[in-house]
Amino acid sequence: MVEKRQPIPVKEAIERVMKRVTHLESELVPLEKAYGRILAEPVRASHHVPPFDRSPYDGFAVRSADTKEASGQSRVAFRVIDHIGAGNVSKHALGEREAVRIMTGAQLPAGADAVVMLEQAVIDGQAFTIRKPFEPLENVSLKGEDAKKGELIVESGAFIHPGIIAVLATFGYANVKVAKKPVVGLLATGTELVDVREPLEPGKIRNSNGPMIAAQLARMGIECRLLGSLPDDEDACFTIVKQAADECDAVITTGGVSVGDFDFLPAVYKRLEADVLFNKVQMRPGSVTTVAHINNTFLFGLSGNPSACFVGFELFAKPAFLAMMGNEKPFLPYERAVLAADFKKPNPFSRFIRAAYESTPDGAFVRPAGFNKSNSVTSIARGNSLIVLPGGTRGFQKGDEVDVLLIGSEEGVSSWMLD
Repeated sequence: MVEKRQPIPVKEAIERVMKRVTHLESELVPLEKAYGRILAEPVRASHHVPPFDRSPYDGFAVRSADTKEASGQSRVAFRVIDHIGAGNVSKHALGEREAVRIMTGAQLPAGADAVVMLEQAVIDGQAFTIRKPFEPLENVSLKGEDAKKGELIVESGAFIHPGIIAVLATFGYANVKVAKKPVVGLLATGTELVDVREPLEPGKIRNSNGPMIAAQLARMGIECRLLGSLPDDEDACFTIVKQAADECDAVITTGGVSVGDFDFLPAVYKRLEADVLFNKVQMRPGSVTTVAHINNTFLFGLSGNPSACFVGFELFAKPAFLAMMGNEKPFLPYERAVLAADFKKPNPFSRFIRAAYESTPDGAFVRPAGFNKSNSVTSIARGNSLIVLPGGTRGFQKGDEVDVLLIGSEEGVSSWMLD
């Protein structure tokens, strides 16, 4: 007897997954290995930035009081008594109408409280004149104006991008506390699959889902264990999946979750006594996406159709993995955009269309990336986003405004934005 499945809304399916997430332990990595990881502790300023009053320009450090009489009709002259570059400190304290030649980033000498930029001075040997008065602290970068010692700069759970790398280096984090990466096992199902190195035979197709999922994980900085293919035999499938679940934080299978004669994974989940969070979702493509949970290990049963497999990973597996690492923004970023082409197909369930998104001076536009059936491969290659059309709609026309999820962005959002 074929099992009757009750589909649930996408948002509810995501919530069921995220409620089961447990955080992984942390580890120390060298700063040069920290890009793309998730911070496991907050970053606080270990000192003021800048650590001293400094010049933001090449020019001359002066006392502002000495510039009061300067004007276009009455230029004021200064004598240069020293010359310093960034990293050096002048030993001279400024006297009346004295100046120090200073480079960008250098510490102001004693007595100085303003900087005359080079283009504001007329230079004559070891002297120069100015034609305008300077206010106290004009052209000065003040100690601590960027960050105060002890200030919280980056919160725990942030994705470490190049800007955060700069902050870590600034405050002396030679080693960075980050979340460990999840151990993810990858299994494909189906005797129709052949390896990319093998020639095609009648009735066979190359396994594109495995390399695709491995690349989606790699984009997150996560390596995967390639566990091969599941045979069309229930007992053998059970043994392989059980071992993978014992060794991994998550196991991803592609295919085998439908209700065909050789789709054994539902029976395997039952024999494992895994808690099936859902086995059908109100979405196209990928309605048969199944997620189970056993002993803190996720079992992601994704569709065998490439586009459905891709969407299922982005919606359910990716945010779970990011949340396991403590990322506070695990969900795909969301935008609104104008549809640049008709999409007249009715949508009984929420539909996720592989799409090309472009932000222009005239606004944001998005169009389907090509052939958009669940078994499509080419539209995945051409797309950088997913158009989201709500269930119960009968089609959309060029010029309609639609929801868009952006693929491949470093920064996500903290909550699922769509119903």
